[in-house]
Amino acid sequence: MDRVSAAADTPPAVHLVDGSLYVFRAWHSIPNEFFDDEGHPVNAVHGFARFLCELLERVQPEHIAVAFDASLTSSFRNAIYPPYKANRELPPADLERQFVQCRALTEALGVHLMIDHSYEADDLIGSTVWNLRAAGWRSVIVSADKDFGQLLGDHDEQWDYARGLRWGPAGVHDKLGVHPHQVADYLALCGDAVDNIPGVPGIGAKTAAALLSHFGSLDALLERIDEVPFLRLRGAASCAARLREHAGQARLYRRLTRIALDAPGAETIETLQRRPRPPEQLDRLGEQLGFGAFTRSRLRALLR
Repeated sequence: MDRVSAAADTPPAVHLVDGSLYVFRAWHSIPNEFFDDEGHPVNAVHGFARFLCELLERVQPEHIAVAFDASLTSSFRNAIYPPYKANRELPPADLERQFVQCRALTEALGVHLMIDHSYEADDLIGSTVWNLRAAGWRSVIVSADKDFGQLLGDHDEQWDYARGLRWGPAGVHDKLGVHPHQVADYLALCGDAVDNIPGVPGIGAKTAAALLSHFGSLDALLERIDEVPFLRLRGAASCAARLREHAGQARLYRRLTRIALDAPGAETIETLQRRPRPPEQLDRLGEQLGFGAFTRSRLRALLR
């Protein structure tokens, strides 16, 4: 069982990895000089393999899952707001192929894989956090994505692995100026350019944080818009007018920014137990992907 040494009463930990993020990072950062046995590029797979190897060696987790996004166009969010993520280009065929190979590698290492065509990786991780918290587990979310801040409970952490930074609920406030339970409301107000969510016009990050500090939630803010012009806030009157005009959109945007907690994530800790896999499966995959002898040996050692 994974346990931290900081305090005896700290709940045991499960590690939940935002897999797609690390595949994309490898795709953009590693030269296109690695090829599989069919001549297709596998630079992203090699980078993801290095990351996953290092994580497993360093943490030696008994309970872990890696979540992947299945598509940029089939999320339930696209159904309620078609422009959602429309600013992103679909992955090219070479990268799509590598996503499949990264998922195969994850499973070959005995790590639980989470993927769904209606829910995103964020939702699968969020639902797993929610389910396991009720069973007394804490979560370490391995990702740099700010959206995950809304999931952090008292004992949870987010870990930006590449930068070596870790933070809990207080760190969310340090970064965004809001508490975890306010993150979805915050993003609904100021928008999220990465996901093509515009937010309320004229309301930036600082204004959104100030409004939520005063009112507590988006719902309370919209119910008490008449109070906004009297706040010590630059452009308070025009801010109130924009909120009145765009109240419906703000509520819609929150449906996009709020991580779903009813997605098909892991329901029990047993699901996330690392499972022994035949070493031959990993050997065949390593050969297909053109891994060198050192990488193959390193991967094989993780099965012991």
